[in-house]
Amino acid sequence: MSEAPGNLAAARCAQLRAELAGHDYRYYVLDEPSIPDAEYDRLMLELRALEAAHPQLVTPDSPTQRVAGAVAEGFAPVRHGVPMLSLRNAFGDEDVAEFERRARSQLGEAAPAGAFEYMAEPKLDGLAISLRYEGGVLVEAATRGDGMTGENVTANIRTIRSLPLRLRGDAPASMEVRGEVFMPVAGFAALNAAATAAGEKPFVNPRNAAAGSLRQLDPAMTARRPLDVFCYALGELRGYAEPATQEALLAQLRAWGLPTSPEARRAQGVDGCLAYYRSLAARRASLAYQIDGVVYKVNDLALRRLLGLVIREPRWPIAHKFPAE
Repeated sequence: MSEAPGNLAAARCAQLRAELAGHDYRYYVLDEPSIPDAEYDRLMLELRALEAAHPQLVTPDSPTQRVAGAVAEGFAPVRHGVPMLSLRNAFGDEDVAEFERRARSQLGEAAPAGAFEYMAEPKLDGLAISLRYEGGVLVEAATRGDGMTGENVTANIRTIRSLPLRLRGDAPASMEVRGEVFMPVAGFAALNAAATAAGEKPFVNPRNAAAGSLRQLDPAMTARRPLDVFCYALGELRGYAEPATQEALLAQLRAWGLPTSPEARRAQGVDGCLAYYRSLAARRASLAYQIDGVVYKVNDLALRRLLGLVIREPRWPIAHKFPAE
């Protein structure tokens, strides 16, 4: 007996969604494109046609639903499960050395005998974002706001092609993923060239452009803006035990299909951090996105818990800012 047409369509839709998600992962996370753009577009067109013919088969995590929201009247408030705290700043080498001395003093006998191990990551010049995944599916995105409450920008975040609508593999029951939305330099230049050609006012800088794009009331407008995102932390978490280190956490984020900074590196002690800082500063102009410094994070998550926080700043990371340009 032949299979019913509806079942065949459902199976093909599921296959196409999985294929497209796999291609997105290889393109955006692994930086290893596996098919030409034309073939990707052909698969997407086939999926759109099937879903148009069988609307009951459309799922929230389908790649066709990245631009599915209506024009909003405003942005609803979202309370963060875990506050999004600010970072202490360092403006010179001595500030970084003092940060480690203070951490060692606070840890006392729990401090490592040798050099502290850090993860050093670029400080993106963008906008902090919190992404909530339930059962592996993206259900909510919120800006940082005042750190406790942000704005719901879910419809706009869904338009970012590098961000998975469904995580790969086994995902926690519920989690908040923290990251930074930014606009690549090349995309910013193209956006301003188009604005100038249309007689419109150009954006001042990529951060300004990213902020304006993320807060568009029409998701279709956001979809036309070249936004990207890097993820680097977890907030509220259920059904999953965090890895032991920041390095392992970044690897897990990538395994789930979430984009992370390719520039993140381990650094040993203050000297290792400062060497990373100088190396990245020398390459700053050649990066595909703007950064305004480096963030050093104690790699060991158990040590982080011991260090805790003071007021609204955690004691285990510090942002080493570049001189103003």
